[in-house]
Amino acid sequence: MTDRPAPTPEMPPADSPARNRREQIHEVAGRLFSERGYHATSMRDLAGQLGMQGGSLYAHISGKEDLLVEIVQQAARQFDAALLPLRGEAMPADQKLREAMERHIRVVADNMESATVFFHEWKHLSPAAYAHVTSWRDTIDAFYRDLVAQGMGEGLFRPDLDVKMTANLILSAVNWTYTWYRPGGPLTPRDVAERYADMLLVGLRAPDPA
Repeated sequence: MTDRPAPTPEMPPADSPARNRREQIHEVAGRLFSERGYHATSMRDLAGQLGMQGGSLYAHISGKEDLLVEIVQQAARQFDAALLPLRGEAMPADQKLREAMERHIRVVADNMESATVFFHEWKHLSPAAYAHVTSWRDTIDAFYRDLVAQGMGEGLFRPDLDVKMTANLILSAVNWTYTWYRPGGPLTPRDVAERYADMLLVGLRAPDPA
């Protein structure tokens, strides 16, 4: 096992048969990894689900970890695209918290299989790929810590909050949505985010001076 980062494979053109096949492989891998777990899914399982010979898979991927790395990286990019633009948005911290939670939960709800792999199977990555994921986690942790600090600076949140613990509480709520949320159920991602935010803000809001 090497400590060098896995190279990002060159992707074929979007309309090519090779690209379509690779997307099929990713889709099946995401489903099997989320249902069975990474270690319990073999290359033979993947090939069987795709109607391919085991050796034919290697024309499209270099190995099973290649798939895990790409699924995790794709999920990280989706969270980044949803959350990080909020840094520059001029809105009060309590409103930004609601919006961030809704965006976070929507990424999970729209990508349940890859979210399950991302949050549950990333620990099976090799050291170099694992380091990339922990770096991403630090970025998202910092995003929520900055949001909490913004609320404290605006006088909207209690001045005695532990910023790190508060950010961890928010992240625990939104990240673990993948374990119970079911798309198509009675609650939308916005519903879940609003209810979570309502509960959290009861404890976060600064006391009314009156």
